[in-house]
Amino acid sequence: MSRKITMKDVAKAAGVAPMTVSRAFKSDAVVNADTRARVMKAAEELGYVFDSAASNLRSRKSGFVAAIIPSLNNANFADTIGAMSRVLEQHGLQILLGYTGYSVDEEQRLIEQLLRRSPEAIVLTGGHHTERARELLANATVPIIETWDLPDKPVQHVVGFSNTTAMKGLVDHLISRGFTKIAFLGGDAAGDHRGQARLAGFLEALGRHGLDASRLISAGPAPVAMREGALAMQSLLARFPDTEAAVCVSDLSAFGALTECQRRGLRVPEDIAIAGFGAYDISAFAHPTITTIDAFPTEIGRKTGQLIVKLLRSDEVPVDPQIEEIFPQLVVRQSAP
Repeated sequence: MSRKITMKDVAKAAGVAPMTVSRAFKSDAVVNADTRARVMKAAEELGYVFDSAASNLRSRKSGFVAAIIPSLNNANFADTIGAMSRVLEQHGLQILLGYTGYSVDEEQRLIEQLLRRSPEAIVLTGGHHTERARELLANATVPIIETWDLPDKPVQHVVGFSNTTAMKGLVDHLISRGFTKIAFLGGDAAGDHRGQARLAGFLEALGRHGLDASRLISAGPAPVAMREGALAMQSLLARFPDTEAAVCVSDLSAFGALTECQRRGLRVPEDIAIAGFGAYDISAFAHPTITTIDAFPTEIGRKTGQLIVKLLRSDEVPVDPQIEEIFPQLVVRQSAP
């Protein structure tokens, strides 16, 4: 017995999304004439018969976009979600939020759960996932957008930046100011893959300049915040008291490191310079203000929302992944002028 021809077969033959096939068979749906003709031709050649009753049941849209973030109290991720939400709300879409706690296994569990609820798109933070998660995402019939990273092998679409490149620019700045004994304060290797990418940029920059790269202080598992930054600075000063500058994985850890220096009577930047990552509000109002990297989280959210709307409205299946690259900016302040 021959296999039943499905809507997906017609979509593949016509080079469109399955949703477009459904629209093409509805007289009141907005599909351009050329696309409709291509779908009808493919359906006729394959012998496909449109089931209007089943289509009416399937076409009930969920009206939500699933977004998965690693932390609920991270201001950068909150800015991204807020900006994305404002764009989506204008088009009748809401965000359903999932929280991983920096665990890829938890991300996989959330992806499985959310796919059962038929989201219209899925937004992920970062490009590192379990193999099972990648399989689930590859088989999903909705747009997938990875953010806050530029993965080597994207699942589908990306709105993000290279954490490695951004950190190299920060280290190059410190070296240009005459610092040679530079440390990195960051989280453990497991969990915070964006933090590890920043560490990779730190090591690459020092190696390019022929400088020692052994001043690496683990601040514990992600998320690394103020307390962890202060404890990491304690460890750094105990092990490498002649350190001239400390690069922290985030502004929160940089603020913790700064306060530890102040408790010890060390002057920043005269005795030791400090830099962070993320351009949090706290870095602009600390004393001294903290040199950092602005990754433009609001722009990431806005562009992600716009890309989702574009993909959901498109009749055509994009031939290539849509890559929206963000270019972070070095913000030079008092802690590492």
